[in-house]
Amino acid sequence: MSGSDSLAVLVSQAQEGDQDAWNTIVERFLPLVGAIARQHRLSPADGDDVGQTVWLRLVEHLAHLREPAALPGWIRTTARNECLRLLAARGRTRVVDPQEGGGLDRVTDDLTDAELLAAERRQALRDALAELPEGRRELLLMLLVDPPLAYEEISRRLGIPVGSIGPTRARAFTQLRETTALRHLGPEPTGDRS
Repeated sequence: MSGSDSLAVLVSQAQEGDQDAWNTIVERFLPLVGAIARQHRLSPADGDDVGQTVWLRLVEHLAHLREPAALPGWIRTTARNECLRLLAARGRTRVVDPQEGGGLDRVTDDLTDAELLAAERRQALRDALAELPEGRRELLLMLLVDPPLAYEEISRRLGIPVGSIGPTRARAFTQLRETTALRHLGPEPTGDRS
């Protein structure tokens, strides 16, 4: 697809399962999502998390998009909301009175060790998925969509028989565990996850 493809055509084709159209939409609006993440002063890793969430939400809602021209606004709003949600979850927004006892001079650690480890594992998983062949990566990502896609829908989108989804998923998970990105990680920590 060329950059001159109209948004209406791209959205229509993506709604019909055209992977090239989907890729073109992502490439076209990826800079917008990145700019919004930077406006919110997110780290590159947090910006990547926001981007992934935006694209997952778009996968969930693309079929319901009636007006293709509304897509840029939808992406902008979703990215902004996701940035704000992430910032609120991390507790980074802090009101400080500069007239009181050196609040601006203190160094604080916003992230706990558990949060840092979780962020490292999320990044390793993104890197590992990038190492997989495209078809297996797409299958795993489709299996993670919430609400879940029916096997028949996955079969239609990927052009593979329903009966091969389970065995292909098993091979994809085995291959994922053997990626360079995941080999260096230790075992998942055990204990209380409250």
